[in-house]
Amino acid sequence: MRILVTGGAGFLGSHLCERLLKERHEVICLDNYFSGRRQNIQHLRDFANFEIIRHDVVEPILLEVDRIFNLACPASPVHYQYNPVKTIKTSVMGTINMLGLAKRVKARILLTSTSEVYGDPEVHPQKEDYWGHVNPIGERSCYDEGKRVAECLMMDYHKQNNVDIKIVRIFNTYGPRMAIHDGRVVSNFCVAALKGEPLETYGDGSATRSFAYVDDIIDAICRMMETATGFTGPVNIGNPDEFTIDELAKLTIELTGSSSKIIRKPVRADDPVRRKPDITLAKKHLGWEPRVPLRDGLARSIEYFRSELGLIRT
Repeated sequence: MRILVTGGAGFLGSHLCERLLKERHEVICLDNYFSGRRQNIQHLRDFANFEIIRHDVVEPILLEVDRIFNLACPASPVHYQYNPVKTIKTSVMGTINMLGLAKRVKARILLTSTSEVYGDPEVHPQKEDYWGHVNPIGERSCYDEGKRVAECLMMDYHKQNNVDIKIVRIFNTYGPRMAIHDGRVVSNFCVAALKGEPLETYGDGSATRSFAYVDDIIDAICRMMETATGFTGPVNIGNPDEFTIDELAKLTIELTGSSSKIIRKPVRADDPVRRKPDITLAKKHLGWEPRVPLRDGLARSIEYFRSELGLIRT
């Protein structure tokens, strides 16, 4: 197939492009390099079936494609809070433009939404029918609300124009090609531990997250894209194994052999206390559940960051 991946030079996007190319699809990578990086896709340039277009999804584009994976949007707080207006425009205008393209060429489109649509959840674990607990004017709202609107647009184009849509809600993902200064907890901890710097936790360290390795997430996304027409989702994609931030910090220190200490900082605004996906729908409709344990995935990630930092294993 001829497949468009928006945000294709990003962390998730580059892994998705790689997977699709290995499956012999023709892949168009669309990215404006706001948070994506050329080096993430440099190794793919020799594929004859790979094309790169520098473009911002906020602006319309005309292409002939069979599938659209709409991943374009900064996903780390550092990036999406840097320019919040741009962030919400990417989710809203970008999704409108990609839906318009899908409608015109009759392509199937998949949106990577986020667990952030649940906000600081009052229901645990989070199921897809939970509407969320989101602060619409908070520091994270440009991302949270942008994705909620994007989901609304997907459903309305499906209902009104019969566009073939798929929605996945991705929980905390980690792995190689995360940026060193990404701002998410796994990259922060790996880089700090490798440098021998303190690992900063917010609050008492008891907040929880569910960490899924990137290969597992890409597998789920690809499976969702090929589900039967009419099954739209949203479907939670994440690891139901729940870890406290303190547990992650201690495991990172152990695996790096670091002398780093854990230090406490004040709780951040609108930071969720607990996150854990209910993946019943993913198991039922995708035949999917994560395979990579945190210890194994974290070890692979540490080696990537070690290389990025130019450190020699001792």
